[in-house]
Amino acid sequence: MDEDKEIQSCLSCSAEMGGQNERKSHHNEKTIKELSNRMNRIEGQVRGIKGMIERHVYCDDILNQIASVQSALNGVSKLLLEKHMKSCVCERLEAKDTEVIDEVLKTIFRMMK
Repeated sequence: MDEDKEIQSCLSCSAEMGGQNERKSHHNEKTIKELSNRMNRIEGQVRGIKGMIERHVYCDDILNQIASVQSALNGVSKLLLEKHMKSCVCERLEAKDTEVIDEVLKTIFRMMK
């Protein structure tokens, strides 16, 4: 199977729909690896912050690390949104499923909070 065509679960669009089939995105292995690597780094940063709290590290230093994690998560969100728009959303629009527009807007508004 062509790597670009391989179907993979997507973090943002593989939600169960009331017991119906799961929706799947079509991200290639490179994208999945990039997202996974970023999330692994963030996971390590969060564990580091927990350790800093337990070691009574100065609050400002912890807050700076938290800001770094938030920025990293925003980066993952932006990348995933881009991939979602270029694959999942395009496919649904090509299939005349205009509900996807409201879904994406709701997601973007939630991200902007």
